[in-house]
Amino acid sequence: MPQNDTKDPEEILATVSVSPMRRFFAMGVLIVLGTMLIYIAFDKPPANFGWQVFLLALGTTVLFVAEKLRRATSLELELTQIELRESSGRVLAYVDDIVTIDRGVFAFKPSNGFMLKLNKPMGRVWATGLWWRIGRRVGVGGVTSASQGKSMAEILTALTIQKLEVEEES
Repeated sequence: MPQNDTKDPEEILATVSVSPMRRFFAMGVLIVLGTMLIYIAFDKPPANFGWQVFLLALGTTVLFVAEKLRRATSLELELTQIELRESSGRVLAYVDDIVTIDRGVFAFKPSNGFMLKLNKPMGRVWATGLWWRIGRRVGVGGVTSASQGKSMAEILTALTIQKLEVEEES
């Protein structure tokens, strides 16, 4: 049987999953904070009713963010030759659109992650604790595994270099 040298473009090259301890800690902190704010609003209400409403709204918002974190971190990130996506299928960025990958110590990026700069904006999305996208910038990381994030960034770097070499040959 002849071997096919072309790789399947849908083959998963790398995955980034959530660190269970970081996920547990992040959710715990948010749940405790939200619960404390609501408890304070009812148990020791401020003299001004506006502040009580503020505490309730803030506590509820923090609990809402904790739920968004729980849902987002139940997924993994997958890298193929074509795209970086969630395990649910939602696309973070297309490999052809990546201009730079920044993973330096002083880079504006999520913890344990990296930052992508795209050649065109893709809209705003925020998957709490996993990734975010604002315009042409995509931040990957948060409560993710540091080693998996580093591996994915290195593979993305190799893919973008390979893409540039192919463009120069053309």
